[in-house]
Amino acid sequence: MDDKTRTELEAAAFRRLVDHMRARADVQNIDLMTLAGFCRNCLSNWYQEAAEERGLEMTKDEARTTVYGMAYDEWKGKHQTEATPEQMEAYEASKPH
Repeated sequence: MDDKTRTELEAAAFRRLVDHMRARADVQNIDLMTLAGFCRNCLSNWYQEAAEERGLEMTKDEARTTVYGMAYDEWKGKHQTEATPEQMEAYEASKPH
């Protein structure tokens, strides 16, 4: 596979992941962190870092809007709940030691 095709496939997979995460707003970031070790914020940070590595200026808010599909504060207001003690305990237990 040539590099152009590989990049196009990776970009398509990224877009599908972002679409899936937007559609599953019921899944909290704390749960993603516990199960997968990353969340929407991690993904937006990686996106911002990739832009900066290529000499493009991108704010954290711009990167989060790309991933969340709306301003982060708006998403939090619509979808984010306070983490329960059980979620925090599971998150702490999931961290590599």
